[in-house]
This record gives sequence, structure tokens and C-alpha cells, in this order.
Amino acid sequence: MDGAALDNVLSKADKDGLSHLDFLDLLLGAEADARRERAVARRIREAHFAETKTLEGFDWQFNPKTFHRAQVEELATGEFVRRHNNLILVGWSGIGKSHIIQALGQKICVHGYRVLYRTSAELLSDLTASLADKTLPERLRFYAKPDLLILDEFGFDRIERTECPQAAHLLYKIIAVRNQKRSTALVTNVDFDKRVDYMSDGPLAMAFLDRIVEGAIILKLRGKSYRARKD
Repeated sequence: MDGAALDNVLSKADKDGLSHLDFLDLLLGAEADARRERAVARRIREAHFAETKTLEGFDWQFNPKTFHRAQVEELATGEFVRRHNNLILVGWSGIGKSHIIQALGQKICVHGYRVLYRTSAELLSDLTASLADKTLPERLRFYAKPDLLILDEFGFDRIERTECPQAAHLLYKIIAVRNQKRSTALVTNVDFDKRVDYMSDGPLAMAFLDRIVEGAIILKLRGKSYRARKD
């Protein structure tokens, strides 16, 4: 506990005329709160979110029928992570999917879960590099650990997939190693019926789809683009 926090506790104890035992309870409680805050800050930092987004800062009125606030706030409790369910957000570009998923991720960090955020392109670049230096097993173990792995912008990684013929297999390995053990959130504008075209390998695409969809919460989203409004 830092000096300012200790001074606050001492001031409150003196003001309220607390007994030694009550003062000790207050002191330990304040220290526990401080430890929890540090742990939350560390989990959020280690998640590597692209931006700091909150549910409170989301414009729920712009697309009132796109996201159901009560449903999103239920997801923010992290219950689906506890059950090892996957989460899929599929919908048009610019409607706020990345904002929502990063805000959810931060809330889930608060609830004590480990979260890791990556765009699909970042993930593929990392895994491709691991092939070159023969550290793929180590990277697979790394991506298997988080309670929630967020893969944003799935479908925006054409360059990475073009440069790495094994991209589809690498993505499948990540999903397979996490299947029914950890939760994965996939954020995409690629329709499910185009998944085979995206991954080029039909049987592999179906296996990928089976594992990511199994037991998943799927939100199919439509709405106006925030980017179009800004333009």
C-alpha cells in the first residue's frame, strides 16, 4: 500500500473511532483492493488490446437494433468463458464489432480471466515467423493458454495468407488446440457460406468451421457504418 492510501485508511480509522481489530480489517481490505486493481491492470496490459474501448463509451443509439445491450452485458460477465464457449461476431464493416469485442475483453479481464487480443493478420505473421525459426510448437502453446483468445479482423489478412501457403493449416492448429478447453472469439465480415473460399482448402475449412461453431454464441450483425457517418 502506498503512503497516500495508508494515510486515507488512518484518517478514516481516526474519524470513525475504529478499534484495533476494525482498523486491521480496514487495512487488509484496502490492501486486497489494491492488489486486485493491480492484477486487473496487468491482465489488461498483457491482453495487448489495439485500443482502449469501453461498453460505456459505445454509441448504443447509432445502430439500436444491431447490438442488444443486455445480451452484450451478459457476455461481459465472462460466463461464456467459464463454460469454454466460443463467440463469433459476423457482420458488416464499420458497425462497431472491434469496439464491442475489445470492450468485452477488458470487462472479462476485470473478472479475473486471461485475455489475448490479436488481429488475424498479426496471428498469421507470428505463426509464419515461427515456422521459419522452428518455434511453432512453442507459439501454439502460447496461444493455447489464454482463457479468451480474440481474433479480430478475420478476413482482412489476404496478404498474409497469400505469402504463407500454410496459413489455413496454421489457423486450424490454433482453433484445434483450444477446442473445448478455452474460449475463442472470432470477429469477421466473412459469411459462413464463404469460409471455404477464404481458406481455399474445402475439408480443412469445414473442420475449422465445425470446431469454431461448436457450442458457440453467434451474433449476426447488420447496421450502418460509423465510418460512413464520419465521412
